[in-house]
Amino acid sequence: MKCALCLKKDCYTGKDCVKLKEEAEKGYTGQDLESMKVSTSIEAKYYMQKTRLEELILYAKDMKYEKLGLAFCIGLEKEARIIHEILEKQFEVHSVCCKVCGIDKKSLGLERLHDYEGVEAMCNPIGQAMVLNDEGTQMNIILGLCIGHDILFTKHSDAPVTTLAVKDRVLAHNPLSAIYSNYYLKNRFGGK
Repeated sequence: MKCALCLKKDCYTGKDCVKLKEEAEKGYTGQDLESMKVSTSIEAKYYMQKTRLEELILYAKDMKYEKLGLAFCIGLEKEARIIHEILEKQFEVHSVCCKVCGIDKKSLGLERLHDYEGVEAMCNPIGQAMVLNDEGTQMNIILGLCIGHDILFTKHSDAPVTTLAVKDRVLAHNPLSAIYSNYYLKNRFGGK
């Protein structure tokens, strides 16, 4: 499949290019069907009106979630505190920092960022997932976890995971800026 390169997008009007329509439809049962109903309802009612954070709150409420988890990067601790405070007005919120457990990078033979003696705590996405699993969260939110760490967190989370923001230190956590910038497209990615 190379849907990103397709100029027609006939699927938008009902064409089944891959002949998986019936099989895919059968997958939408139980919680998966409920999730689709809730998300499409939010889209239909609030299209171009709500921020991602507002949509996240609506989704969690409509899914009847009461316990939310927030797995965040220490570099976004201010944002995490604000989001935690917003969410805890309507939910029981458990938040966990990426440096949880304080595991030294040396203990796993990981490359260090700084050249000094002493502990340099690694990010611990598996530990973050373990903490939120122990809390029994019903949905977990990623806030600024590094590439790879987000993957490990999602893999080890018992609850469904959504991403509110991704890590991009260069572009203020807005990675799509790289393709909206002619400079980046031309000079970094060889674009037109």
